[in-house]
Amino acid sequence: MRFLLAVISFSLLLLTGCANLAEPPGKDRETESKAPSVLSPVTQGSVKRDDVATLNLPNDLWERIRKGYQMPNLDSDLVNDRTHWYANKPDYLQRMSERSSKYLFHIVEEIEARKMPAELALLPFIESAFNPQAVSSARASGMWQFMPATGKSFDLKQNAFRDDRRDVQASTRAALDYLERLHKMFGDWHLALAAYNWGEGNVGKAIARNKRAGLPTGYTDLNMPMETRMYVPKLQAMKNIVGNPPLFSVVLPSIPNHPYFQSVPLPRDMDVSVAAKLADISEQDFKALNPSAHRPVLLAAGTPNILLPWDNAEVFQRNYEASTLARMATWTAWIAPSTMKVADAAKKVNMSEADFRTINNIPPRMIIKAGSALLVPRSANMLGDVTAQVADNGKLDLSPEAIAKRKAAAKGGKSAKGTKTASAKEGKRDKKSKGDTKVAKK
Repeated sequence: MRFLLAVISFSLLLLTGCANLAEPPGKDRETESKAPSVLSPVTQGSVKRDDVATLNLPNDLWERIRKGYQMPNLDSDLVNDRTHWYANKPDYLQRMSERSSKYLFHIVEEIEARKMPAELALLPFIESAFNPQAVSSARASGMWQFMPATGKSFDLKQNAFRDDRRDVQASTRAALDYLERLHKMFGDWHLALAAYNWGEGNVGKAIARNKRAGLPTGYTDLNMPMETRMYVPKLQAMKNIVGNPPLFSVVLPSIPNHPYFQSVPLPRDMDVSVAAKLADISEQDFKALNPSAHRPVLLAAGTPNILLPWDNAEVFQRNYEASTLARMATWTAWIAPSTMKVADAAKKVNMSEADFRTINNIPPRMIIKAGSALLVPRSANMLGDVTAQVADNGKLDLSPEAIAKRKAAAKGGKSAKGTKTASAKEGKRDKKSKGDTKVAKK
């Protein structure tokens, strides 16, 4: 009996507990539904990982490049020679790699977006040692070494105030456009690279010669200059070293797999020194990211954006908004109203001839043609920003003084000859008049 009463009491206790759980006293359902949930702290091992996708993103950019290799390997004595040449120059590899760290992430991103072989990101090592200021003896310029005419055909502007062949983003876009076009043309990455170095016309002719002779038309089968013969082996050498640095006793500096820079609007004309100061970086670092701005001033109408290290972009904006500088550019553009000597032009803008020549890169024994755009100090009557027409298209046209003198002499000679002929005619008329007088006297 006692046992039965105990069971009944325990059952009633359970029912009361359930009722309390269902509807707590003093609270209706609507209030309860609005009450915040109380969450227990998450501890290690309490989260199930079965349905979570694992993202194996490389921490190092070199690893990301290795994973994107697509081109067939080239194996030859030249490749072995160049691989050992680079491997035996660790200081050179170190300098190139450190320079590349500012640009390589952007290049890899662009290459992956186009689904192109990742080893193409190593091409600037071969072209310019990743120096965006590099200029060859043949006048090729920039990290990707564009010739003037080729650069223009890919919309890389070259004027008195900027050279887009040196621009990090513009030149990378143009280089990848060109390489894509060459690959479609030849159907082979090694031939496309040969054409990038030697010219598509030359590679096409070499292929045609081999076809006529019944010979193979691959990269190693063509007769080409030694520079082009070494070109792909050099890239393959860098590919080998990046692919397995320990194999060649090479230590590559770590390059983080994240953006180094970001693009920031340039609100107005600004001296390079001012822009660097607002961003709180050195002028050297600023120029490394903005190498197309090879003059001491940035013209907003022609260069609407600048590149800054990722963490300094916000610093630049904040300092610009807080700045009290009334004039951020001490230089501006001046258009020569007529063809004139350098000394005369310098005098018009209140500069010494030496300073005028230096700031505008004018060599000796040259004259300035009318319509040329020149850099001069900003004066009280030239306070406005430079117009888009001038900033985007301004050119410096020069002519050798000797040619100008010859033209002037030739023009003067014609005038003297004309005067002599006229005098002779006048003499004949005078003689005839005298004769007529004599006849009249007779």
